Amino acid sequence: MKPVLPPSRAALRALARAALREDLGARGDVTSRATIPPALRSRARLVARRAGVFCGAAIAREVFLQAGRGVRVVSLVRDGRLLRPGQTAMTITGPTRALLAGERTALNFVKRLSGISTLAARCVAAARRGNPRRPPAILDTRKTTPGLRALEKYAVRCGGGRNHRFGLYDMVLIKDNHLAALAAATTDPVGEAVRRARRRWPRLTVEIECDTLDQVRRAVCARPDFILLDNMPPATLKRAVRLVGGRAKTEASGGITPEDIPAIARTGVDFVSVGALTHSPPALDLALELRPWSR
Repeated sequence: MKPVLPPSRAALRALARAALREDLGARGDVTSRATIPPALRSRARLVARRAGVFCGAAIAREVFLQAGRGVRVVSLVRDGRLLRPGQTAMTITGPTRALLAGERTALNFVKRLSGISTLAARCVAAARRGNPRRPPAILDTRKTTPGLRALEKYAVRCGGGRNHRFGLYDMVLIKDNHLAALAAATTDPVGEAVRRARRRWPRLTVEIECDTLDQVRRAVCARPDFILLDNMPPATLKRAVRLVGGRAKTEASGGITPEDIPAIARTGVDFVSVGALTHSPPALDLALELRPWSR
């Protein structure tokens, strides 16, 4: 499982451009154009209202730079660092109209990305509480916002989590529907699926999902790299880990919350995947505080 690189500068430019176009439309910010003199300049600060792990400095900077000419952005907190309530993450100076044009778009990005990082950090801490000597790594999933996967997976890493596969192309993950589709063709869909994957993609990591201990036994015989233990309570997870006996890496999955993680960590699994990291993280409460400024 290779870490997902953060989006390139070119990709960030494109994301910021598309997001601003969505918000500004053809007319631009009609409220600011009606009420704010063109020459007025302001200074704004991006400030935390609640504690959390900050993420999104680069995309926020790109948004403000594209929102208007003459904007200057200074980052004060690096991605992955803890923000305290009241702490300033970045300052933005320039034409007031530009700052107001970029405000919501920039906040939408950093609030969501920081929410992902904060939830990831919470899950990592829960894993350490449950198993201080050998905590399982916290993994993300493909349950991401379309078009924002690289950014959201980067945010997971900023919170101390790790990236699972990026897409359908970089790792074989045999799931229940694959096995259901094979069931009519073989008496051992688990073993057959792994064998077919090995033949077709000998250089790719192979993981298979198991819902029962019987499937785990069959999977161990097929020798995949990873066995995904889906929707198993901790007692069953512990038995499954014993059955695997180190012959494959084990991953717990299935609607897992931070509250579930300590008990899961004590079972000895190697990884815990948490879809909520990217499909439903609470946004971190950040705000843009603006004041007129001249220099």
